[in-house]
Amino acid sequence: MNDVEIPLTVFIVDDEPPARNRLKDLLTDCAEKLPLQLVGEAGNGHEALDKLSEVQVDVVLVDIRMPKMDGIELAQHLNKLPKPPAIIFTTAYDVYAIQAFDLHAVDYLLKPIRLGRLSEALTRARSAVPLRNEKLQELAPEPRKNIAIHERGKIHLIPIEQVLYLRAELKYITVRTVEREYLTEESLGALEKEFASRFIRIHRNCLVAKAEIVGFEKVVDEKSGDSHWTVNLKRLDEMLPISRRQQFIVKEFG
Repeated sequence: MNDVEIPLTVFIVDDEPPARNRLKDLLTDCAEKLPLQLVGEAGNGHEALDKLSEVQVDVVLVDIRMPKMDGIELAQHLNKLPKPPAIIFTTAYDVYAIQAFDLHAVDYLLKPIRLGRLSEALTRARSAVPLRNEKLQELAPEPRKNIAIHERGKIHLIPIEQVLYLRAELKYITVRTVEREYLTEESLGALEKEFASRFIRIHRNCLVAKAEIVGFEKVVDEKSGDSHWTVNLKRLDEMLPISRRQQFIVKEFG
């Protein structure tokens, strides 16, 4: 059996049932010429992540405008999967947004979706390279609402408002909430840029949620006599050191 005969597995994500039904009808028509198999659907990003953590698919058709989590953020989280699927966005965006998609070579289907255009996109998806998160972030109108953690074959979504600090340790970033620590391989610099309004850098290896800062304390080393500032957090009994370069934040928040 050659590659052409292997069915392309497809998953649909759209918060509107009529839109999902329309896509299912179109996929049925596409299947007459292109071997494919619809393996599932979801009405929101959270449901999609749960299902796609358990089943591997080739292509995900993702609506961009969905409540709670838009399609672009969902695509960023899907990139955390061991074998990320190809993403094809479905959208009713205006012409300026479409130009941005063209610029970043992001595949999309403009609603109302036409059979021929869907067939073309699915054919290209066979050899598509997964989108880099940097490209997706440039298209996102605002920062993600969650950080995705891949753990024991599952993707866990950590709401960004629950994150107290982000700390680089070796090749991982520790994502700290009140309850526990998680590990991610994201870049601390990229996280700082994306969530600049929420976090402040207190050390070359640590970002702290501004809203969690309740005070500062000067700590003196008994052996050396050297002193340094630490950050006191609202919901965590842990003193985080401030580097000399970042000590200006003591006055800034004082």
